[in-house]
Amino acid sequence: MPHYILGIDGGGTSCRAAVADATGRILGRGKSGAANILSDPDNALIHIVGASKAAFEEAGLEPSRISSAAALVGVAGSNVGDAVHYVKERLPFAKADIESDGLIALQGALGDSDGAVAILGTGSIYISRRGEEISYIGGWGFQIGDLGSGARLGHALLQESVLAFDHIRPSSPLTDAVMAEFNSDPRAVVEFARAAHPGEYGRYAPKVFDYADRKDPVAIALLKASAQMINEALDVVVARGSAKLCLLGGLAPLYRTWLAERHQPLFVESAADALTGSVALAAKRFGVRTGGQI
Repeated sequence: MPHYILGIDGGGTSCRAAVADATGRILGRGKSGAANILSDPDNALIHIVGASKAAFEEAGLEPSRISSAAALVGVAGSNVGDAVHYVKERLPFAKADIESDGLIALQGALGDSDGAVAILGTGSIYISRRGEEISYIGGWGFQIGDLGSGARLGHALLQESVLAFDHIRPSSPLTDAVMAEFNSDPRAVVEFARAAHPGEYGRYAPKVFDYADRKDPVAIALLKASAQMINEALDVVVARGSAKLCLLGGLAPLYRTWLAERHQPLFVESAADALTGSVALAAKRFGVRTGGQI
């Protein structure tokens, strides 16, 4: 049995890690940059290692000792075999498993009970548990999935802003503000989009909610369309038997009032966060009992 276990929550915006001893007692936590194994696996590796070393440092442990730890890494893109294989074989830990960020979020939010979580952050994924059966919806990545996510919402905003610049769609204070960031030059938007990662698009999502509160028509239209995609996914989750829904991720509290009335009575508060869930699953996986929430 390893002397230390690591729970890791790798997100599209940041990566967090927590190190625990053999009893599951949390010793330290660390944070680093984005850990998207699909769009940027090499930087994801750098940030997974960086967050892990930071956790060891906060615990007063030599960072190089991460090589003796057993780690459970929860990330988006765990359903894409090539990306998982590429990252897993380069991780510096003694033992490591890569799981869905949805699974660690589910464990943190609901413990071992039945229900479902919707993760609404830079990406989006839905995961439900009924007894021993775990089901996933979404989580297919920015290129063809992540509907309702911050990255998709930010991308849609930039697209709408360029359409407004070309007078194809009506402009609004929101689209004017976005174009002003790019000196009213759509070529600058194109240059940004050419190399942008999901997290960079996701940084525009809060602006949509902000302007929707000001009754901006473009913001409201974008949020209604995005919320409809989330509602459709939640309908599937409920049809599969989930009576409890937990909204997670940075955009969850912003989206809640935009979601359908039929889902509102099913929403419950999360018991703990995804990093807590990752440590709990690491403890189960590697034979260590957790000693409490992070």
